[in-house]
Amino acid sequence: MLMSIRSHMLLAAGAVAGMLAVAPAHAQETVKIGLILPMTGGQASTGKQIDNAVKLYMQQNGDTVAGKKIEVILKDDGAVPDNTKRLAQELIVNDKVNFIAGFGVTPAALAAAPLATQAKIPEIVMAAGTSIITERSPYIVRTSFTLAQSSTIIGDWAAKNGIKKVATLTSDYAPGNDALNFFKQNFTAGGGEIVEEVKVPLQNPDFAPFLQRMKDSKPDAVFVFVPAGQGGNFMKQSTAWAMPRSAPSRRISIPPRIPRRQIRNSLPPTRRPSARARASWRSAAMTASV
Repeated sequence: MLMSIRSHMLLAAGAVAGMLAVAPAHAQETVKIGLILPMTGGQASTGKQIDNAVKLYMQQNGDTVAGKKIEVILKDDGAVPDNTKRLAQELIVNDKVNFIAGFGVTPAALAAAPLATQAKIPEIVMAAGTSIITERSPYIVRTSFTLAQSSTIIGDWAAKNGIKKVATLTSDYAPGNDALNFFKQNFTAGGGEIVEEVKVPLQNPDFAPFLQRMKDSKPDAVFVFVPAGQGGNFMKQSTAWAMPRSAPSRRISIPPRIPRRQIRNSLPPTRRPSARARASWRSAAMTASV
């Protein structure tokens, strides 16, 4: 990724604090944040990292911002959109939260968007990366990333570093489609060729038969996007799919950090963050001290 996962999570926690610092004062002495995360199920690793980042930030910086006590109410949606919607409504109506935050996957973030709009409270997306999310409500802000940011850059990099043919494997849902489309756009624009496109089911996929299709296409490299919880399973199954020993191997080194201006300029104009959004990100980054 363009930043380490840990940095993303700390940035997200700091963004909440930054928004509280500039928010209008309210009569209550406690500001409530409803944190909706996948703490169980296939996406639990994402939820646990965000939860730990929030706890770490509060341990290091305290639980008071702008004179207000911060109360975090954690809810587990298991990355199931119906659960997300129900929990968001309960947090807004019953717990009277001032913010809803978290959202490990795109369908969860989209499920909560109408409720944020109706209740007129901020929805802070800390993980889900599909580009369209922030367009679904004027009350949504994202602190993590979009798939366009990482996919366009690696597409450019591959084309410029001697990779001519690529096979792709992506999960068949909005983030996977985003990753595929933006990678393909930049890689083919640089002269590369997609020799195989494989889309796998989101739920409990068996990668083995798809991997064989990719191997048969004889690519120079593969581009893969699967949800975080499926990465381990993919790597295990791909071990048996390794290229023949006689085939040359290539170790790809990705720069640990890419300048923000390069990221911004690589995106289509409609996907570039506004000056106001960039200013809020800088503020959040300074608040998070990352």
